[in-house]
Amino acid sequence: MNIVDSCGWLEYFADGPNADFYAPAIEDVDNLVVPTICLLEVFKRILQQRGENDALQAVALMHRGTVSDLDVGVALAAAKIGHELKLPLADSVIVATARAQRAVIWTQDGDFQNLEGVKYIKRRP
Repeated sequence: MNIVDSCGWLEYFADGPNADFYAPAIEDVDNLVVPTICLLEVFKRILQQRGENDALQAVALMHRGTVSDLDVGVALAAAKIGHELKLPLADSVIVATARAQRAVIWTQDGDFQNLEGVKYIKRRP
C-alpha cells in the first residue's frame, strides 16, 4: 500500500519537477490510501491558488484511492508519534495512518526523510 503526502499530490497536480516520482503511487489506485488530512491540505491549497472548482476536481481524483478516515486509534497513535518524533500534526497523522495501513509514504517533505517506510525525493525548484 502507498500513501502520497500532501506535497506529493500538489507536485503531481502542478506537473512539478518531481511529478514523475509520484505518478506510480498515485496511478496505482488499487494500492493507494488517502488520509483525510491530505484531502484537507490539498483542497485548501488548491482552493487558495486556483479556486473551488479545481480544488473539487483534485479531491475527486484523490478519491480514486481508498480514503482513510481519522479515527480514534489513528488520532491517539498520531499524538504519540508527533510527541516522540517531534513531527507537526499533519505529518503525525500521515505516519500513523501509514503504520495502521502498512503503507509506504511517498514524499519530498524533509520531516519524513529519515523515517522507516518512506520513499523520499529531494524537493527540486
